[in-house]
Amino acid sequence: MKNNIKVQRAIHDMTQADLAEKIGVSRQTINAIEKNKYVPSTVLSLKIARLFDKPLEELFFLDETD
Repeated sequence: MKNNIKVQRAIHDMTQADLAEKIGVSRQTINAIEKNKYVPSTVLSLKIARLFDKPLEELFFLDETD
């Protein structure tokens, strides 16, 4: 699953640490999500979507191999 979390962070002038603190995870978790090494849980995905005020489908999307 791909995502555009890094783009949204840039738009909101937010570091990985800032985002991690706001949703209650580590900076390493945000890094892993952005690098597509970790697929977040539904709850975590919803927290990120709510924070950026975006629908899930705008933040997370399947690629051809999914």
